[in-house]
Amino acid sequence: MSSPDPQVRAARNHSASSALRGPVVAVTGAASGVGALLTERLAESDEVRQVIAIDERRGECAAAQWHILDVRDPAIADKLRGADVVVHLAVDLDLGTDPAARSAFNVRGTQTVLTAAAAAGVHRVVLCTSAMVYGALPDNELPLSEDAELRATAEATGVGDLLEIERLARRAPRAHPGLNVTVVRPAVLVGGTDTALTRYFESPRLLVVAGSRPAWQFCHVEDLCGALEYAVLEKVDGELAVGCEGWLEQEEVEELSGIRRMELPSAVALGAAARLHRIGLTPSPAGDLAYTMYPWVVSGSRLHEAGWRPQWTNEEVLAELLEEVSGRHTVAGRRLGRKDATAAGAAGATVALLGTAALVRRARKARRRL
Repeated sequence: MSSPDPQVRAARNHSASSALRGPVVAVTGAASGVGALLTERLAESDEVRQVIAIDERRGECAAAQWHILDVRDPAIADKLRGADVVVHLAVDLDLGTDPAARSAFNVRGTQTVLTAAAAAGVHRVVLCTSAMVYGALPDNELPLSEDAELRATAEATGVGDLLEIERLARRAPRAHPGLNVTVVRPAVLVGGTDTALTRYFESPRLLVVAGSRPAWQFCHVEDLCGALEYAVLEKVDGELAVGCEGWLEQEEVEELSGIRRMELPSAVALGAAARLHRIGLTPSPAGDLAYTMYPWVVSGSRLHEAGWRPQWTNEEVLAELLEEVSGRHTVAGRRLGRKDATAAGAAGATVALLGTAALVRRARKARRRL
């Protein structure tokens, strides 16, 4: 048998030497969601020597070295020894999780991972929060730069946790000299995700608050994984925003989705959202509504300067999101069964649910008069 062509042999040798020189990368939250996708992507990369996968259960990536434990367990430091980079994706933003338990997991988990990484000699930690930390405000620039002030409050689902993670990220290099921390902030994340913002598109009508100025920017999970890989390979660092190019106006979203709007005065929409959440009828606090009212579009300039480009457009991601949520029925963030949705009707379901708060308020007043 003839020996391989010299160019082929050289390419193979280069690939092998690149893998030997590449980093050992640990991924937390590696069994599901973005963590599972990134773990597979890194395991297939010629630029990564080894992937250490950490989660409370084993995932499907056979090429990774798995460790099963809670990220809040200090024993994680032993599992991180030998790693060059840690990507911390074990963050719970599930709408159904008890807020206190969610915050305890997210903040304590991030604290433990940062401390353990420093103790294990890891030189870089990559954290993933959200562009929501910039806040959705009527005077936001379009688009926001990465250096824009973080003006969000803790009133939206999980945003308080994300702001605390951002604070830990800023403090870590001072507490642990030599530890580099990169923070990646995606726009509205789409691709197997379930958030208050993706549920917005499950509604029979798109709720529009009168006088608001929505601007929609999406981020596909595949593009997020690409941005995370750039951070892992040290092609870019610092605070990174990631999303599709540009944004869609509300009218464009309505035209592309074929879903008509239901416009309400601000006081009615915000007041009803707050009451519905307070009495437990919806999982989303009123703060989530701001992110459908005002812009929080990001430029992604640092990634662009490093050579990264999104593979998906806003139009393409919206189309995928609409396909994902097809058949689901959500009103004011609350999922309805098919029977409930059919009985309630489209706009009627929205009006009925918004009116529930007024009925409950009247009932409470009546009880107080007895």
